[in-house]
Amino acid sequence: MTDTVVETTEQTEAPTRIPHWVAGQRREGHGRTAPVYNPALGRVVSEVGLASADEVNEAIATAKAAFPAWRDLSIAKRQSIMFRFRELIVQRKDELAAIVTREHGKVHSDALGEIARGIEVAELATAFPLLTKGEYSENASTGVDVYSLRQPLGVVGIISPFNFPAMIPLWFAPVALAAGNAVVIKPSEKDPSAAVFIAELFQEAGLPDGVLTVVHGDKEAVDTLLTHPDVQAISFVGSTPIAEYVYETGSKHGKRVQALGGAKNHMLVLPDADLDVTADAAVNAGFGSAGERCMAISVVVAVDSIADELTAKIKEKMAAIRTGDGTRDNDMGPLITGAHRDKVAGYIQTASDDGADVVVDGRDPEVDGDPNGFWLKPTLIDNVPTDSAAYKEEIFGPVLSVVRVASYEEGLELINSNPYGNGTAIFTNDGGAARRFQNEVQVGMVGINVPIPVPVGYHSFGGWKRSIFGQGKAYGKHAFEFYTREKVITSRWLDPSHGGLNLGFPQHD
Repeated sequence: MTDTVVETTEQTEAPTRIPHWVAGQRREGHGRTAPVYNPALGRVVSEVGLASADEVNEAIATAKAAFPAWRDLSIAKRQSIMFRFRELIVQRKDELAAIVTREHGKVHSDALGEIARGIEVAELATAFPLLTKGEYSENASTGVDVYSLRQPLGVVGIISPFNFPAMIPLWFAPVALAAGNAVVIKPSEKDPSAAVFIAELFQEAGLPDGVLTVVHGDKEAVDTLLTHPDVQAISFVGSTPIAEYVYETGSKHGKRVQALGGAKNHMLVLPDADLDVTADAAVNAGFGSAGERCMAISVVVAVDSIADELTAKIKEKMAAIRTGDGTRDNDMGPLITGAHRDKVAGYIQTASDDGADVVVDGRDPEVDGDPNGFWLKPTLIDNVPTDSAAYKEEIFGPVLSVVRVASYEEGLELINSNPYGNGTAIFTNDGGAARRFQNEVQVGMVGINVPIPVPVGYHSFGGWKRSIFGQGKAYGKHAFEFYTREKVITSRWLDPSHGGLNLGFPQHD
């Protein structure tokens, strides 16, 4: 009887409301809401308000009002806030990881991993005085000096995806803030709490109210950010169709846009590769974060002579993957929603219908977790036809395809003919082949015996082709250039004896 009462209470208890963060405080939304699930339980655990255009306009106005004082704050004071934020997020990373696990589903260790990559960029942001300083040329003409300044843009928007609810805001916000901008973050409505937690840490670090704002929402909120005249730039990560829409709409309304889209990442395996190491890499890169990452390896391109052996080794290593609740001792968690789980499972059926061999089938799984969770275990598919939707489209789930080729040249051509160009890798012990690959492959981020070549924080992240739209990559030097604009000043301090009229074009004497 007690169990029945508890169950009824859980089912009827109103879910907690996730607030916006405006003007340095939590603010309840009005109007429409969306459910937020714990994917490992398969049930709603909270709800988030979907901001109306009026609410987003108010948030932008707050950011605009806060911008001048933040822009004019001394470099020393801004830098001390960035250092303090870095210390706070390191101290409280377990709390943030628990939020990510609860709303996204990824295992706790994986959540800590994404936060660690975000901290790299927070550390980079503390060096902003070096990366935003201008240049000076004395006596460019007689008595004339020319120098440049890099100044912040104003209010900038960040539209963040569900798959890295902590890392992506940390890839953009610290750099934009350090450069002197006011920032409005629109996180995914599927797992929105991490962004609010980050905003609260920035406030604790001393960031003035209004400089960082978090508004939750859906397309209405996104479109308001893309069209609002006071938003100067947009940073986006998501699928390619939406990235293209964000780029086209934001650019049409006069904004700088960096829109990072989808991927179909290939790993070319040559006959001389260490197949045990390669199989480990394929498993880790294919199934980490349940395959819900744009840098996941989704296609192993195996040269025929080693394809059977490699596929067998991958299958063997997959057996050790523990799938289940992210709060337990597991390796891989659930997918973000039931609908997405079913979509990914549909690609497995599509591949099978198109003649591929489903070597390991992750549908109908036994897992260490609630049976209502959005589960799909790691799946391995061999001999995937390149005209199948399972090959051509981004699956964004724990499905690893094997495509066989006769040679390095055929594998390279397969990769280069793909419309995406985010990440790729080659596994080989031949230095000449690796060097040739890094030169010839038409992909933005390349790994040599490294399956997920995400650059460190002081380089920059971004692909080629239909994996990126607009100006500027994420973090690194490119990001500081994106979030600032150059102003060049030509200066002459006249001697009192100087005078006279000269209506001609200035001469460099």
